[in-house]
Amino acid sequence: MSLGPLMVDVASTQLSAADREVLGHPLVGGVLLFGRNYHDPAQLAALTASIRALRSPALLVAVDHEGGRVQRLREGFTRLPAARALGRGLAEDRRGTLALAHTAGWLMAIELRAAGVDFSFAPCVDLDYGVSEIIGDRAFHKEADAVGALAAAYAAGMREAGMAATAKHFPGHGAVVADSHVALPVDRRSLADLEADLRPYRLLIANNLSAVMAAHVVYTRVDELPASLSHRWISEILRGDLQFHGCVFADDLTMTGAAAFGDIVARARASFAAGCDVLPICNDRPAVLAVLDHFKPERMNPASQARIMRMRARGAAPTDLAAMPRWREAAAAVAALSAAPPLRLTEAGT
Repeated sequence: MSLGPLMVDVASTQLSAADREVLGHPLVGGVLLFGRNYHDPAQLAALTASIRALRSPALLVAVDHEGGRVQRLREGFTRLPAARALGRGLAEDRRGTLALAHTAGWLMAIELRAAGVDFSFAPCVDLDYGVSEIIGDRAFHKEADAVGALAAAYAAGMREAGMAATAKHFPGHGAVVADSHVALPVDRRSLADLEADLRPYRLLIANNLSAVMAAHVVYTRVDELPASLSHRWISEILRGDLQFHGCVFADDLTMTGAAAFGDIVARARASFAAGCDVLPICNDRPAVLAVLDHFKPERMNPASQARIMRMRARGAAPTDLAAMPRWREAAAAVAALSAAPPLRLTEAGT
């Protein structure tokens, strides 16, 4: 059995009979974990092991674990700083700040790998325009080149730990006020005006970026569909112009930003036809069941299958983090950054 394009959630800290039935469907290829799926590292390791044991090849296991506001697994894991905290020192100590970003990426990845998680949806490479309700301090910096450098260092740390990086939210969510979880954001800039937002992707793609997550944002001067459902954005611009050959994830198709474009089956079909490899559908089991019943791809693209498989974590996972001097040093460095007081804002900026 191959890995299908759907990424779904499970109900609790252990698999139910209903979960097992859904995860056994050939259209499913991965599981996205949430806070409700976590009690402690030992329980999480048992849950991920039970997910892997269901299928061959094993289902992928993912989580949103950026740091700051977006860290699903808390107690028992290092509290990770928001991306903005990593960007603050770039002007004063570029080399040290980039080294710290590398360390943070490695630490995040190695802790997840120890619990059996394949990858985290990180880093966020949206620019900090100071307007987005949902991005905010999840952005490394307001300058494109700074975001690209920090994200590349962070992704390199993840790669060293055996984890693939996923840059999000393509082509850029930072310049719109609305949160695509609860509304449909609209960006009226031209493609030329989006060049700064695309620049971090260009740098990361040149450095073998593994995956991209497409945003539920409509860029009206480029296409009438959100990027996550847009052939223009995924197949023509991302795959064609930017020459990206990695895995493309849609953002969660149950979000309000996608809901204006048909029922869940229509959204899944549109996103898949646009060129997305993986279609997350979470926190709505009836929606998952509807897609499993009515979404029938004519055939699975072998190239897409290979891209999905390359999201698997690589190398042996650590079994005793506390015995690793590097983990202890990295955890201390990142904890110190997380504990630093926030930088005060003035009228002139930071």
